[in-house]
Amino acid sequence: MATSMTPFLMFEGRGSEALDFYMSLFPGSEIVSLQKYGPEGPGKEGTIMRGTVILNGQRVMISDSFVSHGFTFTPSISFWIDCADEAELDRLFTALGDGGQVYMPLDTYGFSTRFGWVGDRFGITWQLNLA
Repeated sequence: MATSMTPFLMFEGRGSEALDFYMSLFPGSEIVSLQKYGPEGPGKEGTIMRGTVILNGQRVMISDSFVSHGFTFTPSISFWIDCADEAELDRLFTALGDGGQVYMPLDTYGFSTRFGWVGDRFGITWQLNLA
């Protein structure tokens, strides 16, 4: 029987940059553990071998793959964020969308009074909802 389930984000060399960005957006986030590759590799020195963080209360694992894969993140998997107020929604939508892609602009949809869906510059997608 499984004892836990944790989202795992695999980057290819930009994991630290993404982690710093996400930590800056979600107050109270914390690094639980972080191991980086050293000069002996096999990954590029300083990239993330394996890390566990808490982002906005969600435990997430992160890694930089030293193997180049024929795939990356897709919008079919995303983080859903319920925002406490419109200011927080606007702040996150703007920051996460900067250098990324808007899938659904902030608007009123049948399932939400204010919602937007963006892919950030690292390829992670975020569905932002006014709670």
